[in-house]
Amino acid sequence: MNKFSLSLLITVLIGLTACSQNQTATEKIIEKTSDALDRRPNEKMRDAAEDASDGVNDAGRNIKEAIKNTTN
Repeated sequence: MNKFSLSLLITVLIGLTACSQNQTATEKIIEKTSDALDRRPNEKMRDAAEDASDGVNDAGRNIKEAIKNTTN
């Protein structure tokens, strides 16, 4: 499995598990603060997954824009 496939798999798995979490406002604030201060458990892996997610979202926007430009 190449790095891209592994990153994509991790991103999807994290996204699916994140969907099932119901956090209170306090928990969200604590999570965001821990993220900003790089104090979350498995911080490097979470940052890598967030970067991969951002890359996939950017690619999706670029594809959507390319299709829109092609059809106009």
